Amino acid sequence: MARPNRSNEKRAELMPIIALAFSELGYRKATTAELAARCGVQENILYRLWADKKAMFTASIDYLFDATLQQWEQLISESSANTSGPSSAQRILAYDAEHRGEKGFYKITFAALSETDDEDVKDALRNMYSRFTQFIETQIAAHRAGREGESLPEPWVVTWAILGLATAADIGRETGLLSAPKRKALIEQAGRWLLDGR
Repeated sequence: MARPNRSNEKRAELMPIIALAFSELGYRKATTAELAARCGVQENILYRLWADKKAMFTASIDYLFDATLQQWEQLISESSANTSGPSSAQRILAYDAEHRGEKGFYKITFAALSETDDEDVKDALRNMYSRFTQFIETQIAAHRAGREGESLPEPWVVTWAILGLATAADIGRETGLLSAPKRKALIEQAGRWLLDGR
């Protein structure tokens, strides 16, 4: 009897390690030998799971979204259970203000932005940002339900502005120009103003 194909399980097991390596080393410096060493496998094992290093990198971009979405969905389920507390959008904003950049995965997007001349990387990045913006815009619209008469920026505008805040916080972290309390205040205060106009 043939053994079951466990490729998907093995990819799921190794992807957090590979994503962390790309976030620490960047795309160009992360060799497949280094990725394999960190995963505790031979390089040929990685090549059985992914076609090449670029496929591992684009899978890391997808993983970045999936890992973030999993955390956000947990926050949303908590807010659904507590209807008198903060909205899903407020919970996500507060969580991001507190934990933004802790795992360094934003560095994967920075590395990917420098590789957008490659169509595969560009498509992966475009897909990730498209999924992020759709999800965030939905949360903002739900947060504002019943407030249609108020003069607030449209949800898609707020979505991109919040992504800009997150990117600014990441740049502040990388350059040492924003301390952790300032990064938190930036996301909390500007995010609250964008969500509610106050």
